[in-house]
Amino acid sequence: MQHQPLYVAFCARPWQAPGVAVRPRPTLDDALRLGRHKFLAGQRVDMSAIADELGVNRVTLYRWIGPRDRLLVEVIWSLADRAITAADQSPSARGAERIVQIATRFIDTVIANPGMQAWLAGEGEHAMRLLTRHETDFQPRLIHAIERLLAEETDAGRLDLPADLHDLAYVMVRLIESYTYLDLITGEDPQTHSAEPILRMLLR
Repeated sequence: MQHQPLYVAFCARPWQAPGVAVRPRPTLDDALRLGRHKFLAGQRVDMSAIADELGVNRVTLYRWIGPRDRLLVEVIWSLADRAITAADQSPSARGAERIVQIATRFIDTVIANPGMQAWLAGEGEHAMRLLTRHETDFQPRLIHAIERLLAEETDAGRLDLPADLHDLAYVMVRLIESYTYLDLITGEDPQTHSAEPILRMLLR
């Protein structure tokens, strides 16, 4: 077996001064983390700014995630997914009531989020397109999350509804959207308590 010369093996390793830690190369996860931080702070999620802060060029960031719309969707979905998980913290609620509680808490979280409100105020039409159009993949994931909750309660025998669960999840998501973006649609202040009785009626 032929061994490579020592100097070749040495030069193949990144040089670091003794006692100095090598900063790991940034990754897509770092970009998403920074995007979430900016979004929650009410700042514009800007591809160039994120690339600069990560120390990579914009082409690299684009190769990781695609255009700004894709980055926005991934950032917002990661926050939405966490919000749904956090909303499901009432072990005593079962069946339809569990679903209603999760949905209303989710709406509350979105309405109260300063980053979401800043984005809707600054880029309302663009935000609506990304959040409500099927092809951007945010809405389908939200529908799937609601359908999964409905299926859990149905499979456990705690919910029996005369409707296709996917169709019902779609209607629920459209209802959630209507109350979440009420200000953009009608100019009225969004109110979670208005959505709650409608959700209960759907799941009766």
